[in-house]
Amino acid sequence: MVVNKRSEIVFLYDIKDANPNGDPLEENKPRIDEDTETNIVTDVRLKRTIRDYLHDYKGYNGKNGKDIFVREIKDEEGKIQDAKARAKDFENDPERILSECIDVRLFGGTIPITILKKNKKGEDKEAGSSITLTGPVQFRFGRSLHRVEMKHIKGTGAFASGEGKEKKTFREEYILPYSLIAFYGIVNENSAKYTNLTDEDVDEMLEAMWNGTKNLVTRTKVGQMPRFLLRVIYKEDNYHIGDLDKKIYLLKSKDDKELRHISDFKIDLTALHEALMREKDKIEKVEIEANEDAVFQIGSEDYKGREVINGFKDVNGVLKELDR
Repeated sequence: MVVNKRSEIVFLYDIKDANPNGDPLEENKPRIDEDTETNIVTDVRLKRTIRDYLHDYKGYNGKNGKDIFVREIKDEEGKIQDAKARAKDFENDPERILSECIDVRLFGGTIPITILKKNKKGEDKEAGSSITLTGPVQFRFGRSLHRVEMKHIKGTGAFASGEGKEKKTFREEYILPYSLIAFYGIVNENSAKYTNLTDEDVDEMLEAMWNGTKNLVTRTKVGQMPRFLLRVIYKEDNYHIGDLDKKIYLLKSKDDKELRHISDFKIDLTALHEALMREKDKIEKVEIEANEDAVFQIGSEDYKGREVINGFKDVNGVLKELDR
């Protein structure tokens, strides 16, 4: 069924001794807001996590009419396919792209379409055109819920620095000792009808956010862990509370830059819970997943891991534990 209800998403995950999102224009350093000293992760990075998981683990690999449109494909010469060539894989048919490619249904995109036109000599000539689809699912940049400190690490490689040389190569990298990152997103029911986004697509995306984060096992991403995922589905048309991620705080006894593990703090959801309670008559459903190592606080009560679901049971509607 095509999505017909608006919803908001909050997703928290952390990373230790690694780089959650390097900036290629800054020596691949982790992205840092210099004014607030918080860690930034782009929405593009999160969408890549989702796409990779759906491709690698959920069968969106070009078979059985299920695919990912934005993915790296190389030709026989090792050259990476551009968007124009990718559209040709679908015979330049936008309807087919929407039907088969879950990432376009989720995130939209600009799709170049090649059509044949007759020139003055009556010969067929390729002409370019494009269609732009606004994605029903939009994420803001993720930000750490605390200040971070970047570390510069040096080490030696396994190989010599050159033929016949005795010294080994050196490697340098930039990491964050710890970062707890919060993403905020909206699923827009008005845009969903143009990309035919279904409720099943959104469920697939949520699974990819949770499990895909754990399955990033590259050297710079290994150790990432999902900690909290919340989806609020509204029953009132064209309405959402907004900025739910801004209502989450950390309760800690250490300085921000001394944090090293999820056990170093509690995640305070009091303001988030209060906001949902104020608007509970407009809420149809709340869906939650939580990591067992996290401790959450709502008011004066502490909840370990998935017990936090009990803290939201007084919000109107049906509360569902996300099955991840």
